[in-house]
Amino acid sequence: MDCSICQQTGAFYFREYEGIAFCHQCFKKNFENRVHRTISRYHMLDHDHHIAVALSGGKDSITLLRILRKIEKRFPKSRITAVTVDEGIEGYRDEAINIAEDQCSELGIDHKIISFKQIYGHTLDDLVSKKKLSFPCSYCGVLRRKAINLIAREIEADKIATAHNMDDEIQTYMLNVFHGDVLRISRSEPSLEDPSGMFLPRVKPLAESPEKEVVLYAYSTGIRFQTVPCPYATTALRNDIRIMLNRLEARHGGTKFTIYRSVERLRDLLKRSKSPFTLQRCRSCGEPTPSEVCEACRLLQEIDA
Repeated sequence: MDCSICQQTGAFYFREYEGIAFCHQCFKKNFENRVHRTISRYHMLDHDHHIAVALSGGKDSITLLRILRKIEKRFPKSRITAVTVDEGIEGYRDEAINIAEDQCSELGIDHKIISFKQIYGHTLDDLVSKKKLSFPCSYCGVLRRKAINLIAREIEADKIATAHNMDDEIQTYMLNVFHGDVLRISRSEPSLEDPSGMFLPRVKPLAESPEKEVVLYAYSTGIRFQTVPCPYATTALRNDIRIMLNRLEARHGGTKFTIYRSVERLRDLLKRSKSPFTLQRCRSCGEPTPSEVCEACRLLQEIDA
């Protein structure tokens, strides 16, 4: 099959939802251009920003780091620092941290690591074994977000960039629906800022890139990344939603993009119809929260009870 872009033989990927075949080089360029368009569309970055990139060591975060590094080279006043959270998962996180450190060393990027043990006094393994958590992913996600906020403020970053891809965004939408928390959809956009300045803005440059294409980009560019899944991932409802959506996409190409665009329209309606989202300081830790106690502190209080 010939590449639809350069017409050369040797296309390796056919994008069904657009009917376009790509060779390796044209795919990589097209993928990077899509990320650039997402950044521009949502006004995610400025030429002088200090960006804290949440780096887990997986395909998504390393892909994001490398693309942002390319962009950053064109803007001398900008700066990137990679931040990694060590949850304390034996046999899993150590490999990821080593990969993250190697990538940062290769790219010449500062790398900061923070751990659950440092902040909360427990590793995730401790919490699972001692407290018999049925759904560790629910706790891990909340505690990890808080950890990233803390280290990003410590390094005086202007924004936090996370590597959530389009599949992640759709899965989050479905989780909010299944949990009956529809209003949260209005706060799950690709670029989220707080006019009051209580929390650091978050951006998701891969939000319009399907997970499948993130994987293809990583392999096409020879990126080394962790391939072993988290041992707790199978316990999460998100995993079941991922399987369901992948089956739908396999049978009905373009389903994920249709859902993503529908979520965008629904988000706009929710933002216009609901009262403004207000934050206050957590009475326990001082972090911004819509409640008296932030979600992380509430979960920790439940664990220690």
